[in-house]
Amino acid sequence: MRRFVLVFAVAVALLTVVGLARQAGTDGPYKVLKTAKVGGEGGSDYIYADVAGRRLYIPRGGTRAIPATDTTPATPAVPGRITVFNLDTLEPLGEIPGTGGNGVAVDPKSGHGFSSSKPVTMFDTKTLKLIKQIDVGAAQPDGILFDAFNDHVYIFSHPTKDATVIDARDGTVLGTIDLGGVPEQGVADGKGNLWVVMQDAQGSVTAVDARTMKATGHYPFGDTGAGRCNGLALDAKNHVLFAACASSGNPPAQPAQPMMVILGAVDGKLIANVPLAGGSDGAVFNPTTMEAFSTHGNGTLTVVKEKSPTSFEVEQNLQTMMGARTVTFDSKTNHILTMSVERGPAPPPPPGGGRAGQAPAIPGSFTILVIGK
Repeated sequence: MRRFVLVFAVAVALLTVVGLARQAGTDGPYKVLKTAKVGGEGGSDYIYADVAGRRLYIPRGGTRAIPATDTTPATPAVPGRITVFNLDTLEPLGEIPGTGGNGVAVDPKSGHGFSSSKPVTMFDTKTLKLIKQIDVGAAQPDGILFDAFNDHVYIFSHPTKDATVIDARDGTVLGTIDLGGVPEQGVADGKGNLWVVMQDAQGSVTAVDARTMKATGHYPFGDTGAGRCNGLALDAKNHVLFAACASSGNPPAQPAQPMMVILGAVDGKLIANVPLAGGSDGAVFNPTTMEAFSTHGNGTLTVVKEKSPTSFEVEQNLQTMMGARTVTFDSKTNHILTMSVERGPAPPPPPGGGRAGQAPAIPGSFTILVIGK
């Protein structure tokens, strides 16, 4: 009896520390409302919804020319570019050639768009014409964020572990911010505060003051064991961050599994954690429904409901499409958008063992998915 009381007390204490988190089943209000097979060759990373301009931007990588064989015709090279779609209908609107990169961000006030390519490209969102290319030195652009607080664009670089800051009005490089880790997704509250999640094996979030362009705090995920975190979402009203991580636990004592770490944006205090249905590569938050969304490469999407600033539960795990790992949010329609490509059979493992290569993409199968209630 005494042992039971002790265990109960410990459980209550843990709930007090990490908040209330509960996992739900696969049934829920969300479903795939629409799929658009838009085709186009080349890889992709981030997807970006320009809510004000009603456009959807997807950078596509270039492909090499493949010579003809006895059984297959030659395939011409396809250059990198940014593909642009109508956000409401998903009809193609055009392309911005010679750009590509990983992601896009748009300043709706100036009408300037930016891609996290090397060099960074700046373009006109109305004409889809290239304005200039911006040298970012040793940085290798990956994630990208526009913050309306001071009209700055932030370009995140893995190897240099920093963010390059660009003035969205004229494309001037204003400096860099040391983030203390490998940065992935960033979020802003519109009041001069930024947060960036780190992709390192030991997960953390770095807080940034947009006014001084300096890091003001580093929030480690501690005993959760969470790491390889690619997604970050923000409830700006309640100052809550949702870090979506591909792994957690401390193997072999604890099984490694994907996890969403929920923490305070002001002080980094861990509030709760909930399991994810797959390894995340992106997260968004809908302040209207008080839900965080995480998309995964295994073709699932997890919906986390914020019942209160200290109480969270997994509301739904939705099947989407294999490879649909990045996400964007249309706040006008409350729709979630993701994308992927169909793949053929995986090649056999190499002789003598080892991991087989990735299954080849089926030409013309690139698809955009719209998710909602």
